[in-house]
Amino acid sequence: MIGNGPEPISLDPHKINGIWESRLLSDTLVGLTEDAPDGSPVPGMAERWETSADGLTWRFYLRDATWSDGVPVTADDFVFSLRRILDPKTASEYASLLYFIKGAQPVNEGKAAPDTLGVRAVTPKILEISLERPAPYLPEIAKHQTMQPVPKHMVEKYGDQWTRPDRYVSNGPYVIKEWRLGDYVRSVKNPRFFDADSVCVDQVYYFPTTDAVAAERRVRRGELDLNTTIQSNRTAFLRQEIPEWVHTETYLTVAYLAFNSDFPAFKDPRVRRALNMSIDREFIAEKILRAGQKPAYTFVPPGVANYSPATPPEWASWPLEKRQAEARRLLAEAGYGPGGRELTFEIKHRGSTEIPLQMAAIQADWKAIGVDAKLVQNETQIAYAAYRARDFDVADAGWVADYNDPMSFLYLMRSDTGPQNYGDYSNPVYDELLNKADREPDIARRAEYLRQAETILLADDNVVPTTFGVSRNLVNPKITGWVDNIVDRHPTRYLCVKGEKGR
Repeated sequence: MIGNGPEPISLDPHKINGIWESRLLSDTLVGLTEDAPDGSPVPGMAERWETSADGLTWRFYLRDATWSDGVPVTADDFVFSLRRILDPKTASEYASLLYFIKGAQPVNEGKAAPDTLGVRAVTPKILEISLERPAPYLPEIAKHQTMQPVPKHMVEKYGDQWTRPDRYVSNGPYVIKEWRLGDYVRSVKNPRFFDADSVCVDQVYYFPTTDAVAAERRVRRGELDLNTTIQSNRTAFLRQEIPEWVHTETYLTVAYLAFNSDFPAFKDPRVRRALNMSIDREFIAEKILRAGQKPAYTFVPPGVANYSPATPPEWASWPLEKRQAEARRLLAEAGYGPGGRELTFEIKHRGSTEIPLQMAAIQADWKAIGVDAKLVQNETQIAYAAYRARDFDVADAGWVADYNDPMSFLYLMRSDTGPQNYGDYSNPVYDELLNKADREPDIARRAEYLRQAETILLADDNVVPTTFGVSRNLVNPKITGWVDNIVDRHPTRYLCVKGEKGR
């Protein structure tokens, strides 16, 4: 029984965007690769793969496997799935993540037919993917939901309604059998999974748990086996009370604010800089959150593979008083403050337990420099829907790496990324540096292009990183097979219960 965060919006991998949804679907659908217990990519539906000398053609050799209804999983399922997620009619928010595939962007923009995409079934068991540019991180993305297959035979028969539990078929260790909205999603072991004999747990319930403290009580009472978050400011207390239950680890995630580029005041870089530099990140990380989070002055978190983050802005080392004095000067120069206009706007933020405290601290920091920021709280899914619709002045957001690479963060701010570039940040120099990194096979040179791009992003002050996170899980000690890792991925297929069969 898993406490899994917010309610899913869908059981379709091409129509989700939350980590809570991908966590559930990673138990039911297996891509070309999948997560190992430590979160690294290992062979999934593909037993092996090979790459051309120029890195632009990949061949994946599929294992013998079937969907849960007995229909074989073939290369055609992957061709169909990749065309489907990039088809603009699918309206997938994540489609731009796959723009490294040859022809993906024109297809997604409706400028080319889906069958022009650079994917083909060489045989039923050999999938070939042609790329626009080298993508050495492809095995990482191949385990992400954007590259998970959907059952072609069911989607062609039922359309988007294939995800109804009475129709759901999977190729993974579990198959979804029930979804009671607001209560739980129930999955059962898939006897046709290629490695079913090693799967220990027969049935999994995923409960929505938006109240971390209530979920904590349920775990301690034995009503949940684990919960996928802990309220930050209770972590130290729980480490003393039940230390063997608490799991924290460095995590590839950043919390940030996005400025709506259409809001008149935010068109002035002095205003953006003033707001950015006046936030007391140390207070938020060390006094409010208190679970090991770190102040963030760069956008890419530490620990990302093959990368050292950009140098923080010069002002990041200044005392808070000096930063806030400079912020007041910049605002006055821009015409705001005493003798000028009052700067007033809304911060739209998520309603999870610890976010309102952080937003109240930022509101106070901005009040100290003469800014009136009003807080507007929404449930998490509603907040993100508003961000995608650009219905905000300032948006509170967070991002978890989809794959262990700096591009998983920096691509968010490409001018062509779409809905997930909430503030519509656009800088052609930034875009071109990312393009150069995409074309660069040398890892060190690629990293340097990305550092230059991140430096530009930070200097433009359109995006305001605030804290780097840590994963926080509360796990009953009777659960075995749990491995803390930097991507916080813990597939249920590797977990077992003491005293039962399995590892």
